[in-house]
Amino acid sequence: MTFTEWFLFFIAIQVIHFAGTWKLYQRAGRKSWEATVPIYNAIVLIGITKRPKWWVILMFFPIVNLLMFPILWIETARSFGFNQRKDTALVVLTLGLYIFYINYATDAPYKADRSLKPRTGLGEWVSSIAFAIIAATMVHTYFMQPYTIPTSSLEKTLLVGDYLFVSKFHYGARIPMTTIAAPMLHDSLPTAIISGKNSKSYIKKPQLPYMRIPGFQKIKRNDIVVFSWPVDTLQHWTRTNRGIDYKPIDKKTNYVKRCVGIAGDTLEVRDGYVFINGKQTVLPDRAKPQYNFLINTNGQALDVDNLKKNFGYREGYKLRDGNYFLTLTDKEADKLRKHSKVKSVTKNLQEKGASENVFPQVPSLGWNTDNYGPIYIPKKGATVKLDEYSLPFYKRIISEYENNQLEIIGDNYFINGEKTDSYTFKQDYYWMMGDNRQNSSDARMWGYVPFDHVVGKPVFVWFSWDANAQGIGAKIKSIRWDRMFTTVGGDGEPVSYFRYFLILLGLYIAYSFFKKKKKAA
Repeated sequence: MTFTEWFLFFIAIQVIHFAGTWKLYQRAGRKSWEATVPIYNAIVLIGITKRPKWWVILMFFPIVNLLMFPILWIETARSFGFNQRKDTALVVLTLGLYIFYINYATDAPYKADRSLKPRTGLGEWVSSIAFAIIAATMVHTYFMQPYTIPTSSLEKTLLVGDYLFVSKFHYGARIPMTTIAAPMLHDSLPTAIISGKNSKSYIKKPQLPYMRIPGFQKIKRNDIVVFSWPVDTLQHWTRTNRGIDYKPIDKKTNYVKRCVGIAGDTLEVRDGYVFINGKQTVLPDRAKPQYNFLINTNGQALDVDNLKKNFGYREGYKLRDGNYFLTLTDKEADKLRKHSKVKSVTKNLQEKGASENVFPQVPSLGWNTDNYGPIYIPKKGATVKLDEYSLPFYKRIISEYENNQLEIIGDNYFINGEKTDSYTFKQDYYWMMGDNRQNSSDARMWGYVPFDHVVGKPVFVWFSWDANAQGIGAKIKSIRWDRMFTTVGGDGEPVSYFRYFLILLGLYIAYSFFKKKKKAA
């Protein structure tokens, strides 16, 4: 929906609100016209229900307001004596329209002195749970989101089985575009556990236009970033007949990669190394770029425990004829070359000109994941010439990411019905790659990441274990205590703050215990 469509929808909601509540405002000693003024009418209604004024703020946060609306409907009904369980059920099941019945079909007086305390223990429990969910939804949607590392694309920097906190406020929290969705769930309901089938956790329409709360930091080169996977549809991104069922941007699968190139950069990959604007990129010391190596031992077996501990060896990596296939950093490869049983260590690279199915899926370019580009990363406000060569790079940007109608008639290009030979970008784009350079599905396969797809910045590892360990006992043994409560960014080896967390937790428990004991006395 456009901003105009949303404005009209908002006005329609105000009309419905006035039609259903103007008599109730009068019974509460207010003026009927007060039910017509947007925002002000919510403030007045909150006052009528005797609830805190700050509730009004929650009414205008997408997703959070889905929880607040039923609460306000219930409180409105109770303010006029409709406080039975059947009234609560009816007001929720009718999506608030039960209030029309109270407004027109009854003469129920306003209960100015009603008790705000829950009438039963169950009511108190439900109230506490509801506001705990609201608080958690607010934090999850606009401040900090938990995230799990599912793949090895950032292996040795972030590990499979790391549980992260992702900051939404560093780059600015993205306002949810999908306005009707289950709180704190991404794209699926947990029904697969019972039925074996995934069900969507959201309804596609209505959609808000893209908006973002201003952040205090811009994406920098080599930042680790969580983003919505741009090509997440029911069809593979390389197919000509694209997308039967596009997901909304905020419901696409979340990926985490390193931003190796920012808007305006020219990027190239030479023999696996990234070059930005002609210069080889310098990575932070915590970054651990890795490549595939063939290790020749002439049939001599290497110590598997040593390989597992120092070189990331996993079962099944040994090849025939005395060769091992390992994913290593350059430093690890140099170290392994000194091993007495190792005859040679060779990086497994594709030569330049050996074509692979990579973005923009033009075989004649002769690009592959090890030798790629150069490619320009679009910047907001920059203009590029459109021709047969450039169009494959920018076609998806023009038609999908920036929502234009692109037509190609002969050698002519039409954007939104106007003939043109150039295009000016409306937002910044980024180039995301994994540190596990030859084992990562990243921008080299599917292209640019628009800024409106950016979710946030990982800042903290709060838990970590081996996700591949089988059984509860094995998983408990695999807990990586040294990674718990470590920061994602920074220099040097990660430092765990777990002990300090335990100390603070112990102090809080002790304080709560003595405070409760003193109160009881």
